[in-house]
Amino acid sequence: MTSPAQPLPDPDQRRRAPRIRARLHELYYGRSDRSLRFRLAVIAIDFVMIAFFIAGPLLRDTPVFLFIDYLLALVLTVDLSARALATTNVIGWLKRPTTWVDLFVWLTLIFPFWLFNLAFLRVIRLWSLIHSEFFWDTVGRRYDETRWEDVIRAVANLLTFLFVMTGFVYTSFARTEGISGYIDALYFTIATLTTTGFGDITLPGTWGRVISIVTMLAGITLFVRLAQTLFRPHKIRFACPSCGLRRHDVDAVHCKACGVLLNIPNDEE
Repeated sequence: MTSPAQPLPDPDQRRRAPRIRARLHELYYGRSDRSLRFRLAVIAIDFVMIAFFIAGPLLRDTPVFLFIDYLLALVLTVDLSARALATTNVIGWLKRPTTWVDLFVWLTLIFPFWLFNLAFLRVIRLWSLIHSEFFWDTVGRRYDETRWEDVIRAVANLLTFLFVMTGFVYTSFARTEGISGYIDALYFTIATLTTTGFGDITLPGTWGRVISIVTMLAGITLFVRLAQTLFRPHKIRFACPSCGLRRHDVDAVHCKACGVLLNIPNDEE
C-alpha cells in the first residue's frame, strides 16, 4: 500500500519569508525617509513605555494598569519578533545586553504581579535605549559624536539610577516608618542622591544605612560625570591609526600620545 503523496511546499510561501525579512531589515536599519519615520515611531513608543514604568507604582491599583501592561507586552512581543527577523545575525543579537534588558522587561510585563518586586528594573530600558546605536542613528544623527551625545548619555545614566533606586527603596521599605508610598521613596532618593539629607525620611536598620551610603556615593559620581560633560573641553572620537588613542581635540592635527599625523573628518564644506 503506497503512502499518500506529501503536498509540495508553496513556492510563494518560500519566497515570502525572505521578502518580509528584507523589508523589516530596511525599516530597522535603512536610511530612507520611511525607515526614519518607522524608527521614530518605535522610539516614541519606547518613551511611552518608559513613562509607564516610572509611573507604574502609582497606577498599580487603578483599573487601567493591567490593560496598559498587557498592551505594552503585546507591543514589545511584536517589536522583539520583528527585530529578530530583521537582524542578519540572530545569535549575535541575542548576546547583546540591550536584548537581555528587553527580554527581562517583557517577562515583567507578561507576569506583572509575580515579578512586581523586580519591576523597578524596567527603567533600565531608558539606559539601554539612550546608549543604543538605534537611537543615535535615528534621533541623534545630528548630535552623534558631539558634546550633546555625552550630555544626554550622562543625564540618562543619572535618571536611570534615580528611578531604579526609587523603585528599590519603595519595594524594599514600603509601608515601613517614613516610606508610606512611592512619592516618599522618590523624595528620599533625591534628598540622599543630592547629599541634601533633610533627615525627615530615613531608612531603618543597618541595611537602610547601606542603601543610603550607596545612593550618596553613586549620586556624587553621576553628578560629577554630568558636570564634566558640560564643562570640560569636548573631545572627538577618532582612533589613532598608530597607537589607537580614541579621543582627540576637535582641531587636532597630531596625536597627543604618539605624534602621528591625523586625518579627522568633519562636516565643513
